[in-house]
Amino acid sequence: MSIVTNKKPKILVILGPTASGKTSLAVKLAKEFNGEIISADSRQVFRGMDIGTGKDLGEYGNIPYHLIDVVNPEDEFNLLKYQKLANKAIKDILSRGRLPIIAGGTGLYLQAIVDGYQLDKSIPDPKRRAELTAMTVAELYKLLEKEKPEFAASINNSDRNNPRRLIRYIEIMESGETPKTVSKKTVPYNFLLLGLQQDDDTMRARIIKRIKDRLDNEDMIGEVERLVDNGIPYTRLNSFGLEYRHIAWYLQDKLDYDEMVERLGLATYRFAKRQKTWFKRWQKQGRIINWVDDLKSAKKIIKNWL
Repeated sequence: MSIVTNKKPKILVILGPTASGKTSLAVKLAKEFNGEIISADSRQVFRGMDIGTGKDLGEYGNIPYHLIDVVNPEDEFNLLKYQKLANKAIKDILSRGRLPIIAGGTGLYLQAIVDGYQLDKSIPDPKRRAELTAMTVAELYKLLEKEKPEFAASINNSDRNNPRRLIRYIEIMESGETPKTVSKKTVPYNFLLLGLQQDDDTMRARIIKRIKDRLDNEDMIGEVERLVDNGIPYTRLNSFGLEYRHIAWYLQDKLDYDEMVERLGLATYRFAKRQKTWFKRWQKQGRIINWVDDLKSAKKIIKNWL
C-alpha cells in the first residue's frame, strides 16, 4: 500500500492525555501499516529523562522512532526546534515509502506540525533566560501581565501554567516585539488524527497506577537523583514539571514521601484534564479528531483513510 500518491502525502497522528496508551497504540499501528513513530512530547526529547517522561522504549521493538533523546536536559529546546526536527523526520520517513506516525500529548507540538505554525525565530539571551527560569509560574505571569495586560489575559490556561511558554512570551516582549498568536501556513500533508478517549475516573486510576509502578518498580526517584548528580540544578528540574518537580521537592526535604506521591498524582490528573481541554478546543477550531477506544476501531478508520 503506497503512502505517497499524486495527492498530499499522508501522516497519522495519535494523541490523547497522559497515561492513555498512546505509545502502545502507535507501535501496534506502525507494525500494521509500515510506519515509523515521531514523538510529540516536550520532555521525551531530553536524554536521561526516561522513566518520568514515559518513553517506554522497550515497547518499540524494531519500530524506528524519532525525536526521543535528541538533547541534553541542561540545554534549551523549544517549539521552533521541535517543528524543524519533526518536519525533517517526516520528509525522511516519507522518502523511504513509510508512514509517519506522530504520537504524543503535547498539544502545542502537535498543532505546530498539523496546522503549520510559522514561528518567531529570535534567539534568546542566555543570561536573561537563566533569570526567568529561576522565577515561579506566578511571578512570570505577573511580569507578563504588568507589561502586556491584554495579551496576558488572552492566553489559555495551558500556556498560563507553562513556565517555558511564559518565558518565551516575555523574551519576545522584551525584544521590543508584541507577543501574538502564531500565524499559519498551508501544510503539504494529509493528516488523520486519532484520539484515545477515556473517562476521568479511568484516567485518574491509570495515572495513580503508573506513578506507583514507576516509583516502586522503575526507580523514578533514582533517575532524578542521577540528573542532580550530573549537574542539573533543582531550578531546571522544577521547570520540567510533574515527576521531576515533585521528586526534586522530595529530595530537598520540602515534601515527605507520602505528600510527594499524593501531590504528584493530583498534579498529573490536572495536567491530563488540561490536555483533554486543549484537544477539545482544537476541535472547536475546526480540526477533526477521530476518537477511538481500541486497536480494532483505529485500524478500521486508517484503512478507509489510506
